[in-house]
Amino acid sequence: MEPQLLHDVTDAVATVVVHHPAKRNAMTAAMWRALPPLLDRLAADPGVRTLVLTGADGTFCAGADISTLRESPAEAQELAVLAEEALAAFPKPTLAAVRGHCVGGGAQLAAACDLRFAEEGALFGVTPARLGIVYPASATRRLVSLVGPATAKYLLFSGELIGARRALRTGLVDEVLPEGGLDERVAEFTRLLAARSPLTQAAAKEFADGRTDRDAHWTAQARGSGDTAEGVAAFLERRTPRFTWSAE
Repeated sequence: MEPQLLHDVTDAVATVVVHHPAKRNAMTAAMWRALPPLLDRLAADPGVRTLVLTGADGTFCAGADISTLRESPAEAQELAVLAEEALAAFPKPTLAAVRGHCVGGGAQLAAACDLRFAEEGALFGVTPARLGIVYPASATRRLVSLVGPATAKYLLFSGELIGARRALRTGLVDEVLPEGGLDERVAEFTRLLAARSPLTQAAAKEFADGRTDRDAHWTAQARGSGDTAEGVAAFLERRTPRFTWSAE
């Protein structure tokens, strides 16, 4: 099978799989280009409530296919940044499910997700210093926001790989699961996300990402949606809420 991004939607969860197992799921130029339009389609699908990004055959993503860097390093980096920004801008909750290597461009993609769950044995690295590449400003700022400046400098200066437990301590990872437990936990957690208020999630995502000009917008959305009344009623009646708000 050619290197590509696979996807499916099941029970309101879109799963995007980086598939290039011959090179530990390294991203080709075509794969970088394919990600933003794929995300646009999934974002527009009212049946999608959350998105999971993962890799095929026991590893997440080993970064950019080095052959693309030899051909045109500037273009390859531009494509990676566009894909990273499209993932960060996805309007619904996103979760990276990480096994094996999550390195270079793979770490860039994982950092652009809202949450990161990893299996024991996963390895994380930000490796531009090994290749003499200037890491993009947007990706650097995103990394600093996750792990702080000291750990970001450690990763960027050294290019060293760190394990899942250390990634958890630094804030790069949100949960670490025992071997064989990642899929079950991701399925459980995404079911929970799909049952929660999409209005709350959409507003929280914007606020957490630094938007400061949308307070009035979200106040109006909450006032007009009826979801708050539904959530309170469901709590008092001890039933599952039926939230109806969706982005237009």
